[in-house]
Amino acid sequence: MSIIKSILEQAVAQDASDIHLKVDAAPVYRIRGQLITSKLARLSRADLQRITAEILPAHLQKKHALGHESDFSHQEEGVGRFRVNVFLSQHVPALALRYVKTKIPSIAELGLPTVLEKLMDIRSGIVMVCGATGSGKSTTLAALIHYLNLTRHSRIITIEDPVEYQFQDIHALITQREVGLDTPSFHAALKHIIRQDPDVIMIGEMRDQVSFAVALSAAETGHLVLSTLHANTALQAVHRLLNFFPAEEREQVRLALAGNLSALLCQRLVRSGRGGVLPAVEIMRNTPTVHKLLLANKLETLPAAIETGQEDGMRTFNQDLYRLIKNGHVTAQEGLAQSPSPEALKMNLQGIFLDEGRRILQED
Repeated sequence: MSIIKSILEQAVAQDASDIHLKVDAAPVYRIRGQLITSKLARLSRADLQRITAEILPAHLQKKHALGHESDFSHQEEGVGRFRVNVFLSQHVPALALRYVKTKIPSIAELGLPTVLEKLMDIRSGIVMVCGATGSGKSTTLAALIHYLNLTRHSRIITIEDPVEYQFQDIHALITQREVGLDTPSFHAALKHIIRQDPDVIMIGEMRDQVSFAVALSAAETGHLVLSTLHANTALQAVHRLLNFFPAEEREQVRLALAGNLSALLCQRLVRSGRGGVLPAVEIMRNTPTVHKLLLANKLETLPAAIETGQEDGMRTFNQDLYRLIKNGHVTAQEGLAQSPSPEALKMNLQGIFLDEGRRILQED
């Protein structure tokens, strides 16, 4: 049995989400959010070079030889599928692998709010899943695509780097394209995507001005666009999208965003009191209030609109953490540690609720 097969078999058997390999160290697994050093032998320089040569796709070998990092998917026969990042550390290959489970989880199985199902009933607009690296964005995005596949006869095209979850057509016709294999770049794929008759476009990651400009154009012409973005809050996401563009273009982009944004879902993983992790979320929908604030460039007031918009399916991180704590899914200690405003959450847990968001909106 090859070294990598043995490492990955043990990872799956122990329900590890991530595997880390580096020279002169035993493989390390992330299990239920905790890093655990395995009992396997330490890996030598030769071991890591052999593992890299075994799993690195041919089209990435030149890139790796130049010292560049590479992302790709690896299917280990009889074990499963993994998303892999290979990079150099002290001139020696190092690897980070994430186990991609074959079964695509549902929105409910992830513990996400049912309002996300209502968001998937829209026909056009932009829905973005935001969060830090490792916050479960790709899994949530897969759950949204899976919901569409179960409920809608539509043509879905995905552009991913790399392809993680593999979809089988149920009601939808799904085409998955991997950067580096099926198309040379995100830009090349996006350039022609409208001509491929999509109803839904999934862009694995919103990376720059070009990708977001295509998303806006597609939404304006009646398509539903799903993507991910590295941002911790809805406000931060809006600023990041606008900052893709030079200053003189941002007003026009902001107006286009106001007209085409459907929702921003921001998430972070918190440790469950029952073991494992759960997503805590912030949801901003393009309600009349949010739309008005975007048009008026009153972006700093958006958190207040989210706080007061629970009847419209919106919620802040604190509101969601409060729900998770009260339902017994998360301990108060963990909730407070993950809260962006722990003092406010502590007051909520004591039964004190200050209607700060409504006051800010009234003043504004």
